[in-house]
Amino acid sequence: MKSEGATADAGGTPVVRIKVGGVEREFDIDDPKLPDWVRNNALTSGGYPYDDRLDEEEYEATLERLQIELVKLQAWMQKSGARVLALFEGRDAAGKGGAINATRENMNPRNARNVALTKPSDTERGQWYYQRYVAQFPTAGEFVTFDRSWYNRAGVEPVMGFCTPEQHERFLEETPHFERQICRDGIHFFKFWLSIGQEMQLKRFHDRRHSPLRNWKFSPMDVAGMTKWDDYTRVHELMFKRTHSAHAPWVIVRSNDKRRARLAVIRRILQSMPYDGRDMAGIGKADPKIIGEGPDFLRNAAA
Repeated sequence: MKSEGATADAGGTPVVRIKVGGVEREFDIDDPKLPDWVRNNALTSGGYPYDDRLDEEEYEATLERLQIELVKLQAWMQKSGARVLALFEGRDAAGKGGAINATRENMNPRNARNVALTKPSDTERGQWYYQRYVAQFPTAGEFVTFDRSWYNRAGVEPVMGFCTPEQHERFLEETPHFERQICRDGIHFFKFWLSIGQEMQLKRFHDRRHSPLRNWKFSPMDVAGMTKWDDYTRVHELMFKRTHSAHAPWVIVRSNDKRRARLAVIRRILQSMPYDGRDMAGIGKADPKIIGEGPDFLRNAAA
């Protein structure tokens, strides 16, 4: 599917023109009826390997087992002083916030916190680019998640013109060295990329726009982003090529089904941490259709 641009109807409503299978279509985000071509293809968009969502009862039971392990992990972190830093990245509406919430839901909030920074202040714009993120890094015993991170400079900033080409290139060059320092300091470092198909993104945008509880999540930036799918694909591919490394690999999670994605994220964290009393049988095995590493898995995931 390829985004072509946006127009406005007589009332100023954004209408996004996209191509599906070579056929140009229009998507009106303000129309309360979701088009069939979006609804029928959302779950399997981008080559998603399952044609149904994970059963809710199975999801809830598995999630509870994994969250028990997370509580055990946190207790071990308090004793050992271990530090965890987990970045959650992905296209808009990929499910980053939900995955973070599922991970932290039953952890002690005194030592497990989420960071979601707003746009930089004038002071922050004058600082070293990474400085405001480093200020939020975990201390001994802390589990810290980032809902978006310094990788804004590898995605939204170059696409939307919020940084210069020179700043973008410098970021791609410096970030692997910056992340090597994080790992060498002993922080357990995770970089999660939640991958979704384009029809699924449109469905989630539509759901947000028409939900009285969640419409605050939908913004003009989302409308602009709908028309730039290919632009984001280009910069994301470059980002993975330049910043995927052995010491800080990108973990790709296919996220059209939020339930499978959340379980995959938590499993990855638990399987990677050497905490006391770890129950590998209870944690279970990773689903190789859902989670993998690096550019090769990303291409298969059609992020």
